[in-house]
Amino acid sequence: MSHPRRISTLAAALVAAVVSALAFTGGTAQAQTIEYVALGDSYASGVGTRSYIDDGTDCSRSALAYPSLLADELGADLDFAACSGAKTGDVLTEQLGGLSASTDLVTITIGGNDTGWSGIVQQCAYPYPWTCDSQIAAAETFIRNQLPAKLHAVYDAVEDAAPNARVIVLGYPRLFNGEQCNVITRISPAEQADLNDAADLLAQTIGAAAGSRGFDYVDVRDAFDGHTVCDDAEWLNGLSWPISESFHPNQTGQSSGYYPLLSALV
Repeated sequence: MSHPRRISTLAAALVAAVVSALAFTGGTAQAQTIEYVALGDSYASGVGTRSYIDDGTDCSRSALAYPSLLADELGADLDFAACSGAKTGDVLTEQLGGLSASTDLVTITIGGNDTGWSGIVQQCAYPYPWTCDSQIAAAETFIRNQLPAKLHAVYDAVEDAAPNARVIVLGYPRLFNGEQCNVITRISPAEQADLNDAADLLAQTIGAAAGSRGFDYVDVRDAFDGHTVCDDAEWLNGLSWPISESFHPNQTGQSSGYYPLLSALV
């Protein structure tokens, strides 16, 4: 038969442990602010929204871009490092300074500029007899043969610099629906189809690289279907002025295309 004093001591210890746990979870402990670092290129910085933060840089970071929208929702401390025009090499040399062992969340969209995407679309827009077939083919070869190693170098560096962070990689949408609605440009339906095929290859390549690292991947292609250039409700700018705004998500593309998918995942 158990000794009454032993039972009493054990019960007191159990009660103390329960009270301690309840005190910790019942509001006496302050929730820690999420440390969030946003990396990447113009699709992450918010080019296309036409509203930019005056931060003394040429990065065109927007309070309407998906990193800003997510940080507002989470009440997170945002280190907004994404920058217009960035390539994988720029992320490695210029954007990793905010990462540390205390970083909780990292998002990144990168890889498009490495393929020379903006120059290819510009070539496709030139009038006949100029074509962009060879440029698209060269980009697809680059995506298959060289881009994966560049992406892995970035993902490795992010993981090394922020070993405790959740890393979410976001891709790129298809841009076109086969219609020609911009009178100044001449991107034929066949060229649009080829550009969309290249966008699919890019999305699949980025998704495979992210998945191999155990990172989450947000594929935005389906979200933008029915909202591409020349659709009735465009979430992507067509040819615009200034030229840098062209073929990027507009405000609705960020808030209704990228952000809901990212928010749901987080």
